[in-house]
Amino acid sequence: MIEALNHVAIAVRDLDRAASAFGALLGRRADWREEAAGARHTWFQLANMAIDLVQPDGPGESGDRVRAQIEAHGEGLWGLAFGVSDLDETRRLLGRRGAPVGEAAALLSTDAWRLAFVDPAATHGVSIALAERTGRFEPKPGPADAVQALDHVVINTPNPDRAVALYGARLGLDFRLDRSNPQWGSRLMFFRCGGAVVEIGSRLGGEGPTDGPDKLSGLAWRVTDPEAAQARIAKAGFDVSEVRNGRKPGTKVFTVRSGVAGAPTLMLSAELGSEDV
Repeated sequence: MIEALNHVAIAVRDLDRAASAFGALLGRRADWREEAAGARHTWFQLANMAIDLVQPDGPGESGDRVRAQIEAHGEGLWGLAFGVSDLDETRRLLGRRGAPVGEAAALLSTDAWRLAFVDPAATHGVSIALAERTGRFEPKPGPADAVQALDHVVINTPNPDRAVALYGARLGLDFRLDRSNPQWGSRLMFFRCGGAVVEIGSRLGGEGPTDGPDKLSGLAWRVTDPEAAQARIAKAGFDVSEVRNGRKPGTKVFTVRSGVAGAPTLMLSAELGSEDV
């Protein structure tokens, strides 16, 4: 079954510009680049997952998917790929659970891997794929003010019970916490997945659950030294907030408000992040 979050895909119109921006944001160089099936990719490998920046570039299945995403929603967060050790067995099991998975395609990058997409009708608006990798690309150590890992990815849903059925029951992620807070006006649910967390958020009140789509809405990154990271990112030209206390006691956070290709971004101290969930 699913063992980890393999990567987050971000659809962009200008790959070179987006890669430069993410390199400055993360404090890292890109790890590899590739062209396949009508799309160009730039990858950043972190300690617990990777970022895949992808731009359509001619005809092909991948290019057509990215082009359709940008035409419908603009550039920004596009989808999640979960790592599995046995893709064929996971496809069989998810099909029995009501989340059919398409045929696997062999891809070439720094290491060999196969990718298959879950039926969009079962994922409620978020593109979800399964990735089986036969090798592991080890991230290069980053400086103290660089981003070290992903803490959590945020998904907004108008139907929290539907989200629990998908991410908990069908995908089998570890459902750790369900918390409603009227002060925040939201219900937050946390699913651990390897070294990262999938956070599902929904608004309290209103008209109740609807059949509207879920939406990827943000990324929260771990940094060792929030003050140093904030100073570095501000110097690189990003619009950043001041460092402030996080919701969890002992954490420090700051927000990156611009320059991240439609991917809302939070930075938080690594010592007490969502890995405690």
